[in-house]
Amino acid sequence: MTRFGYTLMTEQSGPKDLVRYAAAAEELGFDFEVSSDHYFPWLDAQGHSGYAWSMLGAVAQATSRVELMTYVTCPILRYHPAVVAQKAATLGVLSDGRFTLNLGAGENLNEHVVGERWPAVGERHDMLEEAVEIVRELLSGERTTYDGQYFRVDSAKVWDVPDEPVEIGVAVSGDQSVQRFAPLADHLVAVEPDGDLVASWDAARPAGAPLSRKIGQVPISWDPSEERAVERAHEQFRWFAGGWKVNADLPTTEAFDAASQFVRPQDVADQIACGPDLDAFVESVRAYWEAGFTDVAIVQVGDEAQDEFLEKAAGPLLEKLRAAAPS
Repeated sequence: MTRFGYTLMTEQSGPKDLVRYAAAAEELGFDFEVSSDHYFPWLDAQGHSGYAWSMLGAVAQATSRVELMTYVTCPILRYHPAVVAQKAATLGVLSDGRFTLNLGAGENLNEHVVGERWPAVGERHDMLEEAVEIVRELLSGERTTYDGQYFRVDSAKVWDVPDEPVEIGVAVSGDQSVQRFAPLADHLVAVEPDGDLVASWDAARPAGAPLSRKIGQVPISWDPSEERAVERAHEQFRWFAGGWKVNADLPTTEAFDAASQFVRPQDVADQIACGPDLDAFVESVRAYWEAGFTDVAIVQVGDEAQDEFLEKAAGPLLEKLRAAAPS
């Protein structure tokens, strides 16, 4: 059965509002909630970027049932992997085991703030592999010493861990990253509905390993006015048109603004379903479950209509998604 999630997008809403949205989304029946983990918004127009981990700690107390995830955390520059493990374990305790840690190789937009060189993608994956190994070991609660090419850990131990270790998802985009991370992670994270990627992941998993969840995310722009929905999506999400190979390397909101200056509202509307038609949103999500994804998180673009979306559209949309998805 496909599970449907709600996105707490730290770039477009303030921390207090996100906690409120999280409680409302749980009440509506969403299965899980994912949070971005940013230092910068993509564009100045989004206007926010609170600390995801403080917000998620508050969400853990404001909710009781819904699963929580990062989507995704980069453990290679801005955070040392030993610190990520401690944060994840604490959130696992606060949420009574409802937290999954999703990791990825990150974006320059968020990592440049610590003043370190931005590595090329191959090196980032090398760093991520070491980071996953460190985080995995520390989440077991065991004392850990690690001497890698990129990271060292000296006799570290995470003292407060949940009864069951926090599970780890890793964001992958191609066969090379699948082969590297499928044996190390519990779950797959991806931003495109690629059935071949899912099949390759399952084939690369160790014999006898539990089935992985496949976690995706789909932006939508709901509004009673289609014109306003397109306008808001263009204002807030035109960076999306660049694709992840571009988005990972640009360092500032000014760079994203310049890179997206020629993206037209119709270009955004061609990629993101916009307007009041819930059936159009179902169709935009359908490709994910057809590709074998088990979990799909919805992003309602922009803060402006978030309350109205949750009040009027989210519940009926969930009903339509569950009716259409395979059971």
